Amino acid sequence: MRAPSQGRLRQQVDLLRQCFLQGGGLPFAEVLPEGGLSAAMAEIKAPWNDRIYTPLVTLWTFLGQVLNADQSCRAAVARLIAHRVAEGLPPCSSETGAYCQARKRLPERFFAAVARLVGRNLDAQVDPRWLWKGRRVCLFDGSTVAMPDTEENRQEYPLAYNQTPGTNFAIARIGAIISLSCGAILELGVCRYAGKGQGEVSLLRRIWDVLRPGDVLLGDRLMSGWVGMHLLKQRGVDTVSRLSAHRRADFRRGKRLGREDHLVVWRKPTSIRSVDRETYNALPEAITVREVRVRVEQPGFRTRSIVVVTTILDPERATREELGSLYFARWNNELDLRSLKQTLQMDLLRCKTPELVRKRRSGPTSLRPT
Repeated sequence: MRAPSQGRLRQQVDLLRQCFLQGGGLPFAEVLPEGGLSAAMAEIKAPWNDRIYTPLVTLWTFLGQVLNADQSCRAAVARLIAHRVAEGLPPCSSETGAYCQARKRLPERFFAAVARLVGRNLDAQVDPRWLWKGRRVCLFDGSTVAMPDTEENRQEYPLAYNQTPGTNFAIARIGAIISLSCGAILELGVCRYAGKGQGEVSLLRRIWDVLRPGDVLLGDRLMSGWVGMHLLKQRGVDTVSRLSAHRRADFRRGKRLGREDHLVVWRKPTSIRSVDRETYNALPEAITVREVRVRVEQPGFRTRSIVVVTTILDPERATREELGSLYFARWNNELDLRSLKQTLQMDLLRCKTPELVRKRRSGPTSLRPT
């Protein structure tokens, strides 16, 4: 598989961003129908009396601020003034206080509802020919974002053990479930960077309700855990991931399906830290998984072989070659997330409170290029 250049990914994001900025109305308007926005507006419980910065105008201004190279509040207000003048409306004040207060009044759940609405509407419009063997494929991956080391941020997202207050940025972990067919983020989670229950797998379990029976979840080695594969299979979701480092595939054992392709029984681990004793006892004693070996050939690189593990057991539903091609599709995911953060200036957020950090990460992450 030929890896795309980082420059091409940035060009895609830049082009996508410019397309949204050139429109005079609300960005993502074609995937933000009135009914969906009404559902998001229902998250706003308090009365809204501001005649200039209504919830939708505040959202429009905030999205423009996030997507522009100049992400200052003053520049965002200036763009709003220019838009009002172009529409024949009287200009509003150039002071940023009213806009900042309006943005602060919008609840986190409003931003999250709009972000999910964008991604899921894009996914619903996917051409069925883009599906993999008629099934929706979702990718999961994690990353991190940094933020100013303020007292509020540090309380919500404590520094790691090797960080010194005042000299390091606070870090949050983010995890995204992404539609492979359209590149939109369907669900996004955020948690602390370190601590018990703060890893990528734990974050996935908090957001995997977006997956539907029949879906295929594509992930890295962390996805090949015994419990996660079993619980997702119970939901009707198959998994495809790389075999974890602490397991070894022995193709001389198990039920042979073909060359370097077999079914093998994984016994239940003697202890599972992520579940309590009652839940552990309710789990089956073993699960059956499929292991296939595929080879990666890239010009200029040494040929490598990897083992892919999946709960798609029937070779007629997916051959070894098809599983290998599907797994290769996730390799761009980490590069795309990194490119997205760098191009949209998300690698270091400027927000000084945890609430604004979560609002800030809700918007642009729906812009991953396909």
